[in-house]
Amino acid sequence: MQPRNMSMSGVVDLAAVKAAGEAKAKAEQVRAEAARTGGPAAVPPSALVIDVDEAGFERDVIQRSAEVPVVLDFWAEWCEPCKQLGPLLERLAVEYNGRFLLAKIDVDANQMLMQQFGIQGIPAVFAVVAGQALPLFQGAVPEAQIRETLDQLIMVGEERFGLTGIAVDAGADAEGAGSAARPAGPYDALLEAAMSALDAGDLAGAVQAYKNVLADDPAHPEAKLGLAQAELLARVQDLDPAAVRKNAADAPADVAAQIAAADLDLVGGHVQDAFGRLVETVRRTAGEDRDAARLRLLELFEVIGVDDPRVTAARQALARVLF
Repeated sequence: MQPRNMSMSGVVDLAAVKAAGEAKAKAEQVRAEAARTGGPAAVPPSALVIDVDEAGFERDVIQRSAEVPVVLDFWAEWCEPCKQLGPLLERLAVEYNGRFLLAKIDVDANQMLMQQFGIQGIPAVFAVVAGQALPLFQGAVPEAQIRETLDQLIMVGEERFGLTGIAVDAGADAEGAGSAARPAGPYDALLEAAMSALDAGDLAGAVQAYKNVLADDPAHPEAKLGLAQAELLARVQDLDPAAVRKNAADAPADVAAQIAAADLDLVGGHVQDAFGRLVETVRRTAGEDRDAARLRLLELFEVIGVDDPRVTAARQALARVLF
């Protein structure tokens, strides 16, 4: 029943790389199939808008958010702005045809959920994507702003978590086309080799396996992410964390010390600390030292993912100190 943050963003988890790549491929396959057949089938409105209570929150929101972004509309019968926003969200849920699920929560009947989300006023709208709760907006905002917010939410769900939306049960694929397994891709064996190397603690082998994929397909997303993460772990595996942090604190002008500390920050999940450290290092250095810090920062962006809002913020900060 309790909302949970199940996102692995900011924590280096190489075991998730393959799953993320497969999820993204699944989303792309669904979009391609919909385009081939002339668009997705209509989803019944009853499957698009649901009432949720505390007892069903885990099943109806947390579990469903692994398949589709779930938009939470916190409302009450006495709330006049809710009477404007609610029907608008319901209309958009039908229009978006399963790309998000609208879950309506009556705050009078679900005080615990209201407290858990820290809601101070209604209407309040949140989203849950892959188990991660995200605030969207509060109050009766303009429709154009809501559409923009929903479009961004759906894009993040597809590109980061492979969420494909609410599926239509077409008689369990009467023609049998949906029952066949997705054919193996041209790099599946190399990616499996990378994961096997990681499982065995062979970081050098994993790095080479990912490089082998990128030699043929330089833009391969799973291989790019896997290589960035494997190289990061290879850099820090023999470091003495206490010594690295002491060196960085004692010598703020030592670029190598700051870079090593940023690597440790990121592996420990302190994403903003890592980015901030390197942005500051870029700001106060020049020449080769500045290039070294800047390039390492760009490498760490790849580890987290270029669509992550922390990466976006750090890119803006980097631009300010560079220009």
